[in-house]
Amino acid sequence: MRDMHKYDLHKLVKEVLNNGSSDLVTRPSGQLVRNRIEHDIAKEEAGAVIALDFSKIGIIDYSCADEIVAKLISRLLAGEYGDKYFILTGLNDNQEENIEVALERKGLAAIAEKRNGQKLLLGSLNNYLKETLDLIMKKGGLTAKQLSQAIKLEANTSGTRLLNLHKKRLVKRIGETREEGRVWVYESI
Repeated sequence: MRDMHKYDLHKLVKEVLNNGSSDLVTRPSGQLVRNRIEHDIAKEEAGAVIALDFSKIGIIDYSCADEIVAKLISRLLAGEYGDKYFILTGLNDNQEENIEVALERKGLAAIAEKRNGQKLLLGSLNNYLKETLDLIMKKGGLTAKQLSQAIKLEANTSGTRLLNLHKKRLVKRIGETREEGRVWVYESI
């Protein structure tokens, strides 16, 4: 991805907590790490994709997952960080499980990339939006017209689905000029 900015959580944990651990446990620890991430993302340009890299992290407990990931996503959706996106990378199964529970309990969703490179959705999302997101992830990007044709939907229903995924910061929206004029292309992050 062209505007990806990797945040090595292991490095941040070492700097912020200074306790020698590679685990993310307890709400106060999570708050300190999240505050540092928020400080850093304020400097990122509009449209930036911020990859929170868990590959060198041991465990993340529920309270830390809630404090870091769920709060970051919640504040992103509230517009506190501007036009930015998050992707969770380098996750193992245990990290994935605790983060998913934290997101589900708040009705939030995030794109994750496992250590094997597989992208998936964590958290809660309506089935029809999941279907649309899966198609975007498979194809890389879609316009409302392409989505309409792919799954036999009315054009404005397709547009609404795509816009809802963008509002949830699960896809990027890029304006392009094509033969048919100016169109929005919704791309996977």
